[in-house]
Amino acid sequence: MNDSAFPSLDRAFFARPAEQVAPELVGCLLVRRAPGEALRWGVVVETEAYAQSEPACHGHRRRSPQNETLFGEPGRFYVYLTYGVHHCVNVVTDRRDWANGVLLRAVAVPGAPERAAAGPGLLARWFGIDRRHDGRLAAPASGLWLAPRPPAVVALLERQRAAGDDPLRQTGRIGISQAQELPWRWYLRTSRSVSRRAPGDRTPRHDGLAA
Repeated sequence: MNDSAFPSLDRAFFARPAEQVAPELVGCLLVRRAPGEALRWGVVVETEAYAQSEPACHGHRRRSPQNETLFGEPGRFYVYLTYGVHHCVNVVTDRRDWANGVLLRAVAVPGAPERAAAGPGLLARWFGIDRRHDGRLAAPASGLWLAPRPPAVVALLERQRAAGDDPLRQTGRIGISQAQELPWRWYLRTSRSVSRRAPGDRTPRHDGLAA
């Protein structure tokens, strides 16, 4: 496949609060094109929202060279290193000068092991994303972007809604010590590539997304 098969989400999509963008990113595609490599892509199946108004956000206390991208224009990638080991990939949302973004927590990659990108660190590793991608515009010209939900994913979500089921599960965020009460994590219930399911929500026997 080439870039034309994966049109980029426009800036207006990201120019909204993170808690609005995050659930709508579930089902969209993360695409990476690197020189001399085959195109890498997968379906985003889990996201989390963060905003300057709450203490779990990197920009809550202060603006610094390390989090400057998070205060920039919407539609850019904010990539940081956690615990000095794992990279985390976020996309900036809302408006300039207000720290706001969506963490991409898990991606389902066609043809790969189900949990190849089930978690922020694994996701970054699979797509080869690191601090060099911080500040890049989410667009094909930058080699890293987000594409709209493909027709097959839209059809899957519509079938589930028609059956009376919400295709997305909304929960509190995980892996943080503050503001855990905010229900700002969303994941695709039929996917087996989610990093961690909510208590009592069993992993489906078959991956509905793959089907």
